[in-house]
This record gives sequence, C-alpha cells and structure tokens, in this order.
Amino acid sequence: MKTKVPSAAFMSESLSKIPGGFRYHSAQEARARRLVENAAMNLFEGWSYEEIVTPTVDYYALFEQGLGESEAQRSFRLADCDGRLLAFRPDVTSSIARAAATLFANRDRPLRLCYSGTVFHQYGQSSADWRREVTQIGCELLGKNSAAADMEILAIVTELLQRLQLDRRFVVTLSDAEIFSGIVEDLHLDTNGRGELRRLVDIRAVSELQNFLSAYGPAHEGAAFANLIQLSGKEEIFTKARRVITNRRSRAALDRLESLWLIIESLGWAANFDIDLGNVARLDYYTGLTFKIYVEGLGAPLGGGGRYDNLTGKFGKGEPAVGFVVELDALAELLAAKANSNHSTEQQNVLILADGDDICALFREATELRAADRPVRIDGETTS
Repeated sequence: MKTKVPSAAFMSESLSKIPGGFRYHSAQEARARRLVENAAMNLFEGWSYEEIVTPTVDYYALFEQGLGESEAQRSFRLADCDGRLLAFRPDVTSSIARAAATLFANRDRPLRLCYSGTVFHQYGQSSADWRREVTQIGCELLGKNSAAADMEILAIVTELLQRLQLDRRFVVTLSDAEIFSGIVEDLHLDTNGRGELRRLVDIRAVSELQNFLSAYGPAHEGAAFANLIQLSGKEEIFTKARRVITNRRSRAALDRLESLWLIIESLGWAANFDIDLGNVARLDYYTGLTFKIYVEGLGAPLGGGGRYDNLTGKFGKGEPAVGFVVELDALAELLAAKANSNHSTEQQNVLILADGDDICALFREATELRAADRPVRIDGETTS
C-alpha cells in the first residue's frame, strides 16, 4: 500500500505557522528575556546558589513520582528505542530533588541550587495566554527546615522583583499547607473528601463549601470557615482565623505563619505581602509554607513556591526542602512593554553609517565606534 504524501500546498500552509501554544520571541522581548535571566542568575549567585542544568527529556516515571499522576499526564511523552516511556520535562524541581538524593547525596547541607530552564505542558487551550512552552527560573534550598530557610526564599523573591524595577506593584500571598491538612484531619475526610474540599476552597465556592461542611459540623462553623477563605489581608487575618480554626495541627501552622509575618513586618516588606488562607493549590505536594507571586498587570500568578519536605524521599533519602519558581516569559513581557516606551530614544542614539564604495573606510569607522561602545547601523546596499 502506498503512503499518501501530503500535497505541496498543504505542507506550505502548515509550515507557515507554528503549533498552538508555542511562539517566537524577538526584539525588545528577546532582549528583556536575556536581561531577566542574567539578573536572576546573578542574584542567586549572590545568595550562594549553585546553578544546575537538568535534562530536557527524562523518564516519565520521574515526573509521575514528583508531580503526581494527574500533573505528569499533561507532559509531552515519547518512547525511546528500547520502548521506555520518556517525557519532556513538565517541571524542574522533580529532577533537582532526584539529583539531591543521588548525585549530591554526600554533599554538605544545606544544598542551594538554582536554574533557568524550559518546561513543556499539554494544557488545553483555555485563554489567550495559552502556552505549552514556558521558561522557568527558580531556586531550591535543601536540607534545612527552619523559619530562616523559609525567609531566605522569600527574601530572594523580594530582591528579584525589586531589582527588576517593574514600576508595578507586586504582592506575595502566604499560606501554610498544614492549615488545610489539619482541617482535613479534624473532619476525618477520606481522599475523595479531601479533594472535594480543596477544589471548593480553591475556586472560592462559598455556598457549595458551606453545604459540604454542613455534613461534618454545625452550620455556623461551616459558614465562618467559608467566609474565612475568601479573605486576604495582613496581620488581622490571624485573629479571624483563630476564631474559626481550632484544631492543634492547623493552629501550629498559623503560629509558624504569624512568626514569618512578624519578620516580614520588621524588614519593612508588609506592603508587598498578604495572608491568603484560600491558597490550597497542589497541597499534596507542599508540606508547610506556600506562596503565590502576583504582579500588577498580569492576569495570572507570576510564580510561587513553598516547602516540600516529602519530595526527595521518593528518590532516596528524604530531607526538608523549600523553593520557588517564576515564569521568565511573563516577566520579560512586562519589561519589554516598559522598554518599548524608551525605544524611540534608543533609536535616536544609533549612529547610521551610509554604505558606499569604500567598504574598508566604512568598516574602519564602524569598528572604531564599536570599540568606543557606540551603537551603529549600516544602511544601504553594497555595490558589486
């Protein structure tokens, strides 16, 4: 049977476009991406973080263990010549956790690692900002479980956003996974019940959440909790939360979170931080502090992070860990928009050299100007 060969017209049409969820980056945006990446990696080095480059393609099972089955299934998968299932990395942290438990098992702790890498997702098209390929920048602090370790990560996030001078307000919203876990334990919820509670909290479905909780306690307690997860604010959130949340495990998490908040206040950062107890996304992954990063002008979080003390144990010896990630693409777009306003001024500073017959003289002048770090552009066509 003959293989049907696509027509030239079809091939021409299909190759004139790129697949959905992927894109080109050029001009100011490409320049902004490089600026953001360099600024972040230099900053991480200043905090004594060592850069690591992880494989772009790895075993699918690695991400299934690290992210969970549902998240891993969104990866791009392929088989190698031996039939082993591989995947283009959907995250970097899983690979770093494995490296910490294997390659770096005998290194002194704490272990500080940072990265800039592209990740790939098979998310369905749901918005104008739909992307299958995203570059992430982040750092991980492994082997240290303390308030100082959590604050170190938050300090790096703060410095990064301040250094980029976005001229936009950023807010980091804080919570703790143990607040939610304590409530689940107190209500004796099974896996399905935990998943439903998390879903309702995550989408802030107040009336549905009240109905769900009514099966486990008095209606007024369910209503109070449903109202609580709608709130975000400063130190007043702790007082409101303690009126509603009474179990020991959640209270201990609230105490830890409040201790962090007092440090943040003492450093003068409170304007850029909020408490948000409704932040419950991926709580099976996190074990303590969780946070999301928002920047004015973006319709989705710029990034986030938290403590994930159970991850390295899936690949070797378990140890505490905390880290964060931001999307380079979104940051670069913000900076590119800012740079575009200055583009005309930059263009005026470019020295335009007219092309002519004397190519030697032309390039002698051009190289002399470049040696003085002056921007040049050669216009016209050479004569043959």
